[in-house]
Amino acid sequence: MKAVRFDEYGGIEVLEVRDVARPEPGPGQVLVAVRAASINPSEAAIRAGRVRDIFPATFPSGEGSDLAGVVEEVGADVTGVAVGEEVIGFTNNRASHAEYVLVETANLTAKPAAVPWEVAGALFVAGVTGVATVRAVAPTVGEAVVIAGAGGGVGVFAVQLAVRTGARVIALASERHHAWLRERGAVPVAYGDGIRQRIMVAAEETPVAAFIDLVGRGYVELALELGIARDRIDTIVDFPAVQKYGVKSEGGAEAASAVTLAELADAIAAGDLVVPIQRTYPLDKVRAAFTELEAGHIAGKIVLIP
Repeated sequence: MKAVRFDEYGGIEVLEVRDVARPEPGPGQVLVAVRAASINPSEAAIRAGRVRDIFPATFPSGEGSDLAGVVEEVGADVTGVAVGEEVIGFTNNRASHAEYVLVETANLTAKPAAVPWEVAGALFVAGVTGVATVRAVAPTVGEAVVIAGAGGGVGVFAVQLAVRTGARVIALASERHHAWLRERGAVPVAYGDGIRQRIMVAAEETPVAAFIDLVGRGYVELALELGIARDRIDTIVDFPAVQKYGVKSEGGAEAASAVTLAELADAIAAGDLVVPIQRTYPLDKVRAAFTELEAGHIAGKIVLIP
């Protein structure tokens, strides 16, 4: 089978698509023929070695957590999952950027027919992180929540989930994302000088009570300047600010489950949640996919199609 591998930390040039042995499912595992698997900034950070102290790589390393596909084989003692079923899931073994991947049955949920493959394959990392960040700051009716990085992969989930709470959602994003954010019920605000004043204008006297930081670069400090309580500020990127100010750092790990995936998939199938797909690439164009991701200016998700 074909799978993405890299033998050392580095830029996109270290990524290769190789022929490797197809794995065999063990007890409690299934082999999934991958139909779609999105890419994420965290995977680029791991490959580059920027987070090696927290998430070291063992070489040769695979990559990828998100996946959607068809059950190809089942291991011993597997119940509730059958060959031929369409599933959405995740792996913690950095292995989904491949034609086949082993998945624990506990990490799978059924794919609704109404959810396209590329969307199903883009749910896990960004989706569960979006869920976790909104839960962490708990916005409610009658208050405003600010989301920095609202147009990115996690942001598109967090914005829509926050809107569903009834809170006023102030979405910090580049202007090219503003029309889409308005359609989703958020109030878009541009980056740059004067952002604090623009946030207050966008709040329209609604108390600004919560802040989700998906960007870093001083947004925790901005949240504190706005008078937001530390336990209503969540950042998934600014870990020095977490240590310095005692704000929250709840991300995907706090919501990573098949149950969360099922809830997201059901919301998409019902038309209550939209996942924009910026582009899809064949597996052998993985370098091109990460080149686009790492250039920034992403609106939604980039997905590999094996």
